[in-house]
Amino acid sequence: MKLHGRKIYPGQVSGQALVTTMGISFYGGVDPDTGIIVEKGHQLEGQSIAGKVLAFPTGKGSTVGSYTLYRLKHNGLAPAAILNAECETITAVGCIISEIPCVDQIDIRRIPTGAQVTLDAETGLVEIDD
Repeated sequence: MKLHGRKIYPGQVSGQALVTTMGISFYGGVDPDTGIIVEKGHQLEGQSIAGKVLAFPTGKGSTVGSYTLYRLKHNGLAPAAILNAECETITAVGCIISEIPCVDQIDIRRIPTGAQVTLDAETGLVEIDD
């Protein structure tokens, strides 16, 4: 399956999808020292985002979330890429300063967790192996 979105930050990656229908707050919701979602009650609570193609509708929370993405990258625990339905400024800035490929305007409901995803963020092409 192929999906097309809008480039936020370029790059080409392949990886395993980790998908949630809930927004993610990187500040307070993700531990930058482990890469694990720590937000209580979140669908992904207890799971690592490190090296995953992380798909979620939109970010939420504090602007410090951009810096948290940067810390994740510095610690080798950042997602390989981010896919959003709508990328807001916190996630966009975090991806740009951390050089994490990011595409939005993607129907993330069509991506199953665990699927192999190949992303060409320059063109906005997302390919999902069925």
